[in-house]
This record gives sequence, structure tokens and C-alpha cells, in this order.
Amino acid sequence: MTDVTGAPDVLHTLFHSEQGGHEQVVLCQDRPTGLKAVIALHNTALGPALGGTRFYPYASEAEAIADALNLSRGMSYKNAMAGLDHGGGKAVIIGDPEKIKTEDLLLAYGRFVASLGGRYVTACDVGTYVADMDVVARTNQWTTGRSPENGGAGDSSVLTAFGVFQGMRASAQTLWGDPSLRDRTVGVAGVGKVGHYLVEHLITDGARVVITDVREESVRRITEKFPQVTVVADTDALIRVEGLDIYAPCALGGALNDVTVPQLTAAIVCGAANNQLAHPGIEKDLEARGILYAPDYVVNAGGVIQVADELHGFDFDRCKTKAAKIFDTTLEIFARAKSDGIPPAAAADRIAEQRMDGARRG
Repeated sequence: MTDVTGAPDVLHTLFHSEQGGHEQVVLCQDRPTGLKAVIALHNTALGPALGGTRFYPYASEAEAIADALNLSRGMSYKNAMAGLDHGGGKAVIIGDPEKIKTEDLLLAYGRFVASLGGRYVTACDVGTYVADMDVVARTNQWTTGRSPENGGAGDSSVLTAFGVFQGMRASAQTLWGDPSLRDRTVGVAGVGKVGHYLVEHLITDGARVVITDVREESVRRITEKFPQVTVVADTDALIRVEGLDIYAPCALGGALNDVTVPQLTAAIVCGAANNQLAHPGIEKDLEARGILYAPDYVVNAGGVIQVADELHGFDFDRCKTKAAKIFDTTLEIFARAKSDGIPPAAAADRIAEQRMDGARRG
């Protein structure tokens, strides 16, 4: 029998850390295809867990597990605040998708999703796309984010960006008394799957836009369509832009941390990235600096609203109407934060937890 080095650390993470409390965590391995994956179900009080599949070259298995736990917990809160009858789940596939992603690997992953018997509904995330979900769906019936040709809703980034835009409008209404972003300067960090749609909304609304992205092709796609957009070298430069009104982190998580928050020039933070707060307490640092933070899992819920609708026969207009309500939900959170004397992130958590607790008692 081979010793499994580090197993105690994994068990401690699952059962005893702040990330604990998950209902089920499944470690998946298919040797012939090289598949190594983690499926984490955080809370199913509201219904089957719903959340995407991230395909990423993690530095270690422990890092992958930690990410799955964090992301699935976030999905519980996101789905609750979006008014969906779904709990929170997330999956991560370990490895560089550019190097190891194959049809057989995706089919093997789909069989693991199927083994959960509907407790987990998957979709796209970083490193996975509509075409991938079409393959995964061939081995199970609990896959969303598929192409329209295969009965799906297509790219969920469209409504994710729309929801973030609604969150920005609500933030502007709260801080400046007007939801319009005309003549406001908005910095978008990451103009890939979601960010480039967000830029289109901002330009249409009359905002001045500053962008950055590690991929030159993503930047070029924006500047060719909108030559008036300003480009800066990196996120460090973006957050220090003089006269920046709104900062929109739209890449990976942890964008708001002990280094970036003191340097922010923006009055509002509202973006599409998941898990923007690097650690507990950052929300208080933002509030202390007078920066209004729109909780990420609230404003970026447009995509999950879209994929959830696939299970009921997708209707884009119905989904867009639901995603538009992110404006009202964001206003509700800011009002709750003010009345309770707490940061908006804490107010959003309270509202989500009340819904989950109510479902559990019911």
C-alpha cells in the first residue's frame, strides 16, 4: 500500500478550516486520460448544486482543493442572492487546458458528474468553453452552458457582463444619486470572456474606459472596435489612474488585497471576478477608505441565471429580465449595509444566509 503524503492536511482543509462545512467533496481520477479533478458541493438546501468547471494548471493538488472549496462556497451565496432554487457547487480540473484537454478527458469528467445523480449541475468557467460542455453533456444530463445547437444557452458571459453593468449602475445611484455612467471613468482589468462585453455596455452608456489585460489579442480586440479606449500596462497602473471613478476586476480572484486597496483611486469597486476579497477584513479596509464595494457574487450572477434557465428550456429574454434585477438586489444590499452599520459584503452574506437557513428549516 502506498502512503498518501499530505492526506492529513487535505482532511483538515475539508473538515476543520474556515473553508469547511461542505456537504460533499469528490476527488476524481481517470488514469487513461490523465484526468484529475475535484467536485465540491457546499450547500444544497435550496436545490441541486450549480456551478462551473474550472480547468487550470494549479501548482499543487492542495491548491486545487482549496480553490474548489472557496468557489463552491461562493456559488451557494451567489445562487441564493440570485433567487435561484440551487445550492452551491464547483469543480476544478487540474492541468493546463492548452496541453492536456482532450475529448476523452472531458467525457471521463462527465461520467464523474453523472455519478452524483443530479446533486451537481455543471457549466463553463475559466479554461472551459461551450464546446467543452457539449462534450461533457454526452455522458450526463446535468450539464449547462451548452451550444444552442445542442439545446443550450451558449456563452453565459453575455449576461454576466450585463449583470455587472447593472451592479455598477446601482453603485452609481447609491454614491452619486444617478445610475448613468456617462462621463465616468471606469477601469476594467481583464477584457476576455466577460470584460469585453462589459466594455461595450460602458461605451454605449457614455463612460470613459481604461483597460488592461495580460493577453495582447484581448486588448487588440477592444481597441480595434473602440479606439477611444485607453490602455495601460498592467493592473498596478490601472488602479492608480488619476480620476478613476470605478474599478472593475474581471480576471482571477484576490484582486482586492493589502497591497492594492491602499493604492485604489476609484470610489467604487464593481467587477466580474470571483472571490475578489483576498481575505476577511479587506471589506472593512475598503469601507474605511470610503470605497463602495459591490459584492462580486451578487453582481456577476447573470451567467448563473442564464445557465440555470437551460434546465427549464432556455429563453434569453426571460433570463435578461432576471439579470436586470441585479440592479435592485445591489441597491437592497447597500441599504441593508447602511441600516445594519456593516460593509456591503457582510450585508450580502447575511441576506444569502437567511435564505439558505430558511430553506433548510423548511
